[in-house]
Amino acid sequence: MTEFRSSFPKDFAWGTATAATQIEGAAFTDGKGLSIWDTFSRSKGRILGGDTADVACDHYHLWADDIKRMQQLGMNAYRFSVAWTRVQPSGRGRAVDRGLEFYDRLIDGLLEAGIAPWVTLYHWDLPQGLEDAGGWTNRDTALRFAEYAHIVAERIGSRAAGIITLNEPWVFTLLGYALGTHAPGKTDLSGAFKAVHHALLAHGLGVAAIREACNAPVGIALSMSSCEPATDSSADERAAAAMDELVNGMFADPIFGRGYPSLLEPFMPAFPLDFEADLKTIAAPIDFLGVNYYFRHVVREPRANAIPEGLSAILRFAGIPVEVVPDAERGHPLTGFGWEVYPQGLHNQIARVHERYKPTALYITENGATYPDILEPDGSIRDLERQRYFELHLEQCARLIDDGVPLRGYFAWSLLDNFEWAEGYSKRFGLYFVDFETQARTLKTSGAWLRDFITQT
Repeated sequence: MTEFRSSFPKDFAWGTATAATQIEGAAFTDGKGLSIWDTFSRSKGRILGGDTADVACDHYHLWADDIKRMQQLGMNAYRFSVAWTRVQPSGRGRAVDRGLEFYDRLIDGLLEAGIAPWVTLYHWDLPQGLEDAGGWTNRDTALRFAEYAHIVAERIGSRAAGIITLNEPWVFTLLGYALGTHAPGKTDLSGAFKAVHHALLAHGLGVAAIREACNAPVGIALSMSSCEPATDSSADERAAAAMDELVNGMFADPIFGRGYPSLLEPFMPAFPLDFEADLKTIAAPIDFLGVNYYFRHVVREPRANAIPEGLSAILRFAGIPVEVVPDAERGHPLTGFGWEVYPQGLHNQIARVHERYKPTALYITENGATYPDILEPDGSIRDLERQRYFELHLEQCARLIDDGVPLRGYFAWSLLDNFEWAEGYSKRFGLYFVDFETQARTLKTSGAWLRDFITQT
């Protein structure tokens, strides 16, 4: 099918990834509590189209059929997240058995189908009860997460192929507490950096709690992007280095025992006074690193009329002038999100992670693209752009393996079209097209291609 398929070892983990809030639905079933995304989606103007995740893909009821779809794709692994509010509705106290029973059924079903369960403990759905007490800006949330991690690991950890503590802490801290585009919708830069530290502390405490409860491999999934200068000028290279520290080093450096990067010094007054005492806990050894890769950042010295926004505004606060070159100006194809398609960036970033941090094992825990899928009159979805996206990125994975990088698995984002956070149901990432009115699932051309690639011998 493709000449590079032979680069992947026989024990490679081929999977797809999802998140509880995005697919489960059943938002208030069997004792589930209110999460910050339940609240955020009910705040006027926060979600495109006024959508909520109340029903989503109804995976809570359709999980058995969705496992069959994974089998049809030839997957041998599945990464899903546990909804904290199904286990502890308010984020603290006694666990709700009905919530844990759902994940028992799901995991047993996966194992019966020959699919290895990969469990993510936190994929952005903080219990509203904890947010009311300060959320991730409150150190107590890290302690509550450790308790929750122990409960889940004790119950299902022995059946998990791997446990991921947090998914993309960069996103839920800065987008949630600094830029306000994700739940809980705060715009407090000082609070955001408290959230950064407490999320890292939660990871470290979570690792210890999981190891106490079971023997499953433990890691974390970080959103990482190759950060490149627009030109070879010294100013652009400094801008790229600063962006790399903010996007990649802020979490990876302390997790791998390097402490916080120097870029964060202007933000240190926002950190807890004794934050350095937590660095040893944060650097608890992990068994693997998950990397979510979607795009790169190309940056330059700001032009005279450039208005700092988003990441540029955060860096400007630190005294570092940076301008992100718009994706549309880079001369490469764009996804439906307007993100540049640049597979070489995956290779560049993973190779750099391997060289800098030397993790024991690496997994691509998310990679995928959204396009404006069209259901044809014959019932097909010919998403050839997404098919090509997967092919190009898997080719880069093969290059990494050939170069000796310990890349052990690839999880496509996502199994199903789903609730795409602030974009509601307007963006589709799935290998299966979902009719959200009927919950009918239709395999896309990209899903069929990926199936054939995986099962090729």
